[in-house]
Amino acid sequence: MKSSTICQKWLKSLPPTQGYLKKEQSIGREFLLQQGMPTKKDEAWRLSNLNRLNSFLSLPTIIDSEDIKSNFTYTFPKKDENRERIIINPSKNPILDINLPNGIEKLNNREIEENLGKIVKSSNVKNDFSVSLNQASSPEILALKIKQNLNQSLEIVIPSIEGKSISTRIFLLIEEGAKLDLLQIFLGNNNSAQNHLIEIKLESKVELTHGLISLGEDKESSSICTLAVEQLEKSKYSLHSIHHGWDYARFEPRIIQSKGDASTIIKGLQVTKSKEQIATHSLIRFEGPNGKLDQLQKAVASEYSHCIFNGSIAVPQKAQKTEAAQLSRNLLLSKRARIDSKPELEIVADDVTCTHGATVSQLQEEELFYLLSRGIDNEHANSLLLKGYYDEVISNFPKSARKWNFIEKVIPNIKK
Repeated sequence: MKSSTICQKWLKSLPPTQGYLKKEQSIGREFLLQQGMPTKKDEAWRLSNLNRLNSFLSLPTIIDSEDIKSNFTYTFPKKDENRERIIINPSKNPILDINLPNGIEKLNNREIEENLGKIVKSSNVKNDFSVSLNQASSPEILALKIKQNLNQSLEIVIPSIEGKSISTRIFLLIEEGAKLDLLQIFLGNNNSAQNHLIEIKLESKVELTHGLISLGEDKESSSICTLAVEQLEKSKYSLHSIHHGWDYARFEPRIIQSKGDASTIIKGLQVTKSKEQIATHSLIRFEGPNGKLDQLQKAVASEYSHCIFNGSIAVPQKAQKTEAAQLSRNLLLSKRARIDSKPELEIVADDVTCTHGATVSQLQEEELFYLLSRGIDNEHANSLLLKGYYDEVISNFPKSARKWNFIEKVIPNIKK
């Protein structure tokens, strides 16, 4: 079946536009009708496995939650006492029926209308298929405000449903001087698909520590996630992410320092095996002076799998005295595996310090020999070396994140 036909069939399967996202749904559907699916001629999708993208749209999108109650069988680890948890559960109404702690409240309709879509639109991505896919299908939005000068910890869990596709949309407004420790968990299921659009606005002097753990289920589970963040002056944003186990996954973090004088730290890890493909397409743009960026992207590919990293940094004339560093470090564990790493630096300002680098290597034989000579068997020696390689990213997750056993999943032979 042709890609255009698949896209049209998927659009016809959606319910009529409705609710306060009706306008957004119409915009997304109109774009998809006109533009259709991405092709190899689209630079941003040139390396993507488009057959798997077609399969992403072959699953029925959840319309009636009553149809899937029997399939929702997750058991979650106990949450920490000092961390609030929201579960996006398609078998209920997760948007309307949530209990929020003091200091976190829902945005009203006027506030949603004032902010909805503005951050992702400011990223100026042409032919934005990922965003349009979510606009077309998201029935609700979780829109929250973290009140001024408060310190909060929040966990948002989004599980998949076997045999179904789900779309979720989240907007967070973090008011001036607030601190938020945010942990997001995406969980795959057999023959399932997830599609997320997350927008976060950091007002001045905000500190946001953002952990994102995305774990697939190996058996035809797919994920597409767009994360759009706007930082005002004096804000600090730290993103630590891990993607593993998805048959097909695409992660698009976009960070805009809209006033300059902000700090961004990004540390990402993607791990593939079998015939999986996981891609990260990041965009960081500085719209004012004195911005700072420290970005590290790691990938590990084994068997016949494929990892992709496309890192774009834009420093226009007004972004003088920017300090930006981007490093892509990659491990190939198989001669059949593949890793593509592509930095893109667009620098117009002349008083900046910008560096980038990319490496692809294998586990060091000398280090492996050292461990083997100390009586450690080959399987656990490899696991220890991988843990050391991963540690630069995973050590930044809060202790509460370890309950989700992501370390054991990416390093199955590691001893606890």
